[in-house]
Amino acid sequence: MLPAAVQADEQQLLSEEAKIYLVTCSPGEALYERYGHTALMVLDEELGISEIYNYGIFDFNTTHFYWRFVRGETYYQLGKEHAEWFISTYVYSGRQVNIQELNLSPADRDAIYRALIVNYYPENRVYLYNFVFDNCATRPYYLLMDALSTNTSDSLLPVSSTYKGAEGMTYRTFIRHYTPQGSWGDFGINLVFGPKADKQMTGEQRLFLPEELMNYISAAHYADGTALVAAEQIRPFGVERLPWYKTWYFGMAVLFVVLAILSYSDRKRGRRTRWVDYILYSIYILLLILVTFLTFFSIHPLVGFGPYLLIIPNIHLCARIIYLWR
Repeated sequence: MLPAAVQADEQQLLSEEAKIYLVTCSPGEALYERYGHTALMVLDEELGISEIYNYGIFDFNTTHFYWRFVRGETYYQLGKEHAEWFISTYVYSGRQVNIQELNLSPADRDAIYRALIVNYYPENRVYLYNFVFDNCATRPYYLLMDALSTNTSDSLLPVSSTYKGAEGMTYRTFIRHYTPQGSWGDFGINLVFGPKADKQMTGEQRLFLPEELMNYISAAHYADGTALVAAEQIRPFGVERLPWYKTWYFGMAVLFVVLAILSYSDRKRGRRTRWVDYILYSIYILLLILVTFLTFFSIHPLVGFGPYLLIIPNIHLCARIIYLWR
């Protein structure tokens, strides 16, 4: 609901030539950048407006940031930046910027801009971030849908009827698509994800990822058949491929070979190198504590106990059996 100050001001906020864009940035190098980013851009040359509204602002210097992050209590906020500065920053860092001009009536543009202004009020701009259900992509999506459903006589067709996307895919499979296959990040995701991550996504659930939202907006139509996008410059996100020697598969193979050689040497000497076992036992316990904490004491939505927790213990066991051979 709009505050009284905004409700009372029903004058047109933007000129007839104003345009609103969905901006989708490709993935970066850091783990938290692996899934891309979404923002809304408002341009109005007549009124001198060139603004990007970005729901992905967070501060590493927040008190107890890492503790809050582990618990899933990370607070993000809506930021407002000059459009040229925002885009040039991403381009300079080597990330592609996809732009989609939305086909909106003047009333729709005003409603969206008014909602962004209200969202940017200090009392409204901070929100509890959730990677799957409430993030930089879902916030613009629901803001657009709310504004269009309120101000457009012809509503948008349902997501399921206009865009199939990842229909039938699981959260785990879909999220892993944006992490280099075989990377240690990929291993970590599978390590902490539990059975909830293996549920199939339907409808709007898959739009928490920026590229999926971009693709849906590209395919979206109003009920009368008019496309939601008036013009666009978009490209699919690239999927990075790692050389085999950088994968966790290779790392685990090396671990097995080292443990097997050590076990054979121990058997020959008739003496067991127990400090290696103690280190690995400590790693198992720490991983188990981590997943237990995430499962029962955090609000992360997809974490839980899964089979990847058994990979290192099984490698350890199989390699150490050599010590028992006679």
